[in-house]
Amino acid sequence: MSDRPQTPLLDQVASPADLKRFSDAQLTQLAQELRAETISAVSETGGHLGAGLGVVELTVALHAVFDAPRDKIIWDVSHQCYPHKILTGRRDRIRTLRQKDGLSGFTKRSESPYDPFGAAHSSTSISAALGFAVARDLGGNCPSGLGDAIAVIGDGAMSAGMAFEAMNNAGHLKKRLIVILNDNEMSIAPPVGALSSYLSRLYAGAPFQDFKAAAKGAISLLPPPFQEGARRAKDMLKGLAVGGTLFEELGFSYLGPIDGHDLHQLLPVLRTVKARADGPILIHVLTKKGKGYGPAERARDGGHATAKFDVLTGEQRKSPSNAPSYTSVFAKALLAHAAQDDKICAVTAAMPDGTGLNLFAERYPSRLFDVGIAEQHAVTFSAGLAAGGLKPFCALYSTFLQRGYDQVVHDVAIQRLPVRFAIDRAGLVGADGATHAGAFDTAFLANLPGMVVMAAADEAELVHMVATAAAHDEGPIAFRYPRGDGMGVTMPERGEPLEIGKGRIIQEGARVAILSFGTRLAEVLKASESLRARGITPTIADARFAKPLDEKLILDLVQNHEAMITIEEGAIGGFASHVSHFLAEAQVFDRGFKFRSMVLPDTFIDQASAEDMYAVARLNAADIEARVLDVLGIAQLAGKRA
Repeated sequence: MSDRPQTPLLDQVASPADLKRFSDAQLTQLAQELRAETISAVSETGGHLGAGLGVVELTVALHAVFDAPRDKIIWDVSHQCYPHKILTGRRDRIRTLRQKDGLSGFTKRSESPYDPFGAAHSSTSISAALGFAVARDLGGNCPSGLGDAIAVIGDGAMSAGMAFEAMNNAGHLKKRLIVILNDNEMSIAPPVGALSSYLSRLYAGAPFQDFKAAAKGAISLLPPPFQEGARRAKDMLKGLAVGGTLFEELGFSYLGPIDGHDLHQLLPVLRTVKARADGPILIHVLTKKGKGYGPAERARDGGHATAKFDVLTGEQRKSPSNAPSYTSVFAKALLAHAAQDDKICAVTAAMPDGTGLNLFAERYPSRLFDVGIAEQHAVTFSAGLAAGGLKPFCALYSTFLQRGYDQVVHDVAIQRLPVRFAIDRAGLVGADGATHAGAFDTAFLANLPGMVVMAAADEAELVHMVATAAAHDEGPIAFRYPRGDGMGVTMPERGEPLEIGKGRIIQEGARVAILSFGTRLAEVLKASESLRARGITPTIADARFAKPLDEKLILDLVQNHEAMITIEEGAIGGFASHVSHFLAEAQVFDRGFKFRSMVLPDTFIDQASAEDMYAVARLNAADIEARVLDVLGIAQLAGKRA
């Protein structure tokens, strides 16, 4: 297309090996072209922009110096991997990012040999890289070979416990391992915690340009003998009130900080490390999220995630909606209760904007706790708040709550502490794909004794569930809701607590009952319209609760129907399993009662639109209609989905 950037050097790159032919000056130009191509591509697809722009020079330097795929470059979280994908033979598909049958928005082993380890959750890269390093030294093999292992981890991800567990183990094993700390002072939200403060102090004592000069001076000391150069560089930096003491105590040689946007610094450092390193080394690189694109640099989150946008203005092209997002409905409902109850507080793990709790932070800053990328700590911290007499709402994405499951069991459930879990991004989430799908929370929460598990059918129900959680002090309680906009239903003036374990009838019918848990209720109602044209009117019920079940409602449905179908946005082992177990114990199957369930399939579904993903899962209206006809033994018209 004529409006795409001119990229004469990038056009010559089919694989990272092509970068070896370029001079350092050409690599600098290549980085400029790579940044322009990344901006252009994401403007057409949407996606994670700022993180990739912040590592353009680092990506070029890594691929120019190391020998991927033999050398394993592991991008932590991998929000920042788009420039990497462009350089590793996927440029011709880069405008399919996060689309059905297109490129994943994250690194993915099945997509390319240049993606040695799949990622999308943070703080895993050092553990994985250490595994590659040990496999290399113990004679492991893979089709592309085993060379150096390089983990690129952000300062936000470095704050998580898993990163330090890996660092501690790596320091003990003393394997050759390269960790690059990509320090942009921001993960998704502004950084929090003592580690962030420590990193800031490394270069806060003098203007940034002074440290650029210091780093350049350090580079001049690096050629042989390497050990002496490294010692002198470290001493010089310590003289400027910086240093790597924390990392050195963990057994790593420390080098930095250096300017991550200056290839004249990056290339000599990486070349020397490649030639000389004989143990674990940490290279501290300073970058700027959104670098080189004004709208991203000016954005509060550094242009972290974006819809399609106009390259010239940065203005995003979002489809208008008449309904509020579920996230905003939760946030506003929580604010209303917090205004009436000063014991209510909120906890998030580095996602205040994503969970809507940025609004809570503005209104009640002393009652909002962003603990950083540390879901395990978030859960147990919430348990401590509850034990101390507060009413914590622990707001996490379903996919991230998985990381704190041990703490949910041992620190919350066993002690019956009234932690309120607000579970965002329940169900299938679209472009972020399988790694971010909220598929498993119902299954892993509803099997815990004393846990209350709810799912909102629409945004009005979510308001009532927030009220239910605020009023519930007898133990832990969770409510789940999807990504995106609500149904456009009439909203209540205020939320009212629901009776625990009680569902509701939506529509009276005959022969078959459909018991819905969550927002597939809208698809059930669509299916009902089509079924009525066939003379079939199903009874429709909204379960509201997976734990405890509304046993009376279920038995009433059994008594008055010949069959029941459950539907949910969750995996095998969730709501349907609890209903099936209850029906089996009630011996209803002995009387010939028919039961069917509709759940997410036993597979990971790749990225696509949410609508396409639910079509793959066979949980849309046409699928519900087909299941009703099947359970009633009614033949379907030719061409209908079976």
